[in-house]
Amino acid sequence: MSRLAVGGAAAALLLAAAALSGCSAPPPGAAPSPQAPTLGPSPTVHAEAWWRAGAASGTLASGLSSPWSVVPLAGGGALISQRDDGAVLEVTAGGDVRRVDTIPGVVSGGESGLHGLALREESGTRLLYAYFGAAEDNRVVRMPLLGEPGSYALGPAEVVVAGIPRASTHDGGRLAFGPDGHLYITTGDAQQRDAAQDPAILGGKILRVTPEGEPAPGNPWGTEVYSIGHRNVQGIAWTADGTLWASEFGQNTWDELNRIEAGGNYGWPVVEGAAGREDFIEPVVTWATSEASPSGIAAYGDTVFVAGLRGERLWQVDTTDGELVRSPVAALDGAHGRLRDVVAVSDGSLWVLTGNTDGRGAPRADDDRLLRVELTPAT
Repeated sequence: MSRLAVGGAAAALLLAAAALSGCSAPPPGAAPSPQAPTLGPSPTVHAEAWWRAGAASGTLASGLSSPWSVVPLAGGGALISQRDDGAVLEVTAGGDVRRVDTIPGVVSGGESGLHGLALREESGTRLLYAYFGAAEDNRVVRMPLLGEPGSYALGPAEVVVAGIPRASTHDGGRLAFGPDGHLYITTGDAQQRDAAQDPAILGGKILRVTPEGEPAPGNPWGTEVYSIGHRNVQGIAWTADGTLWASEFGQNTWDELNRIEAGGNYGWPVVEGAAGREDFIEPVVTWATSEASPSGIAAYGDTVFVAGLRGERLWQVDTTDGELVRSPVAALDGAHGRLRDVVAVSDGSLWVLTGNTDGRGAPRADDDRLLRVELTPAT
């Protein structure tokens, strides 16, 4: 497998000028999840495989507090999770922001709290899934999403997966429905380093379960576990060719973008970054931790977009059949501070969520935003 370690130079930004608009309905052939194309195969209607992000063309929402995950809604608008207060917000197609509800049982502290959201429609019922830190563990619940745009509410919560180790750091937290219809859950080692190599422990893993929370058929160990040897995975997405990708925080030296395979062992804590060992799967790209600290990722065509926290950049990684095509290119380099999440919407843009109010220093009030970024084909 080809791989690359990326230095600090970033390519020039591509500029795009476009008015704000909501997320249009996914085109025919996109993944069945309402979050497509980000959390499933990207639209196949585009002939171009690789894409570039321009400068932010507008702000969809502002005044957010420790936002963590954004889910576009078919027909316009989005849902956003806030880590520290456990709130789910609605951003309407017109740009208004309102609190939908607070997820019951969220216990915030350190880097733990309300993390990823995912949306699924079943027999006409919309179910919102949420990953969060509870008093004793990290867990995933689901709730009916009730009402209409501008007045959404949440129904009673039902536990889907519990018993994921939690700590003040390394809590994972991203949710995504894959093209196979199953729910993928990223977890961290919760400061239990050796747990990442133990398939019987849910920490330091990527999990794959049915929408009800049972181990998905075909999982390599017959449990919820899909891959092992992860330190702290906070991003997951599928490119148009069906390849599953995940971003991973390193410790002191190397952050990673990995191609995920069922039963794969990604090396932590034995190795960080590339080690040239046949018993571990090598990362496709590594970055110095100062250049990335990757959180959410998105895919459009066969380009993977990686949101960097400490690196304050949006890395653009062009792939073919799960392999790197050329050196990654940076966009939004320092223009908006820390980047927490990115999603691709089917109208040809990215939505980028900043994460400045949960930095290591004193938070900057009302500093976090949901930005719109136009995409153009790569040349």
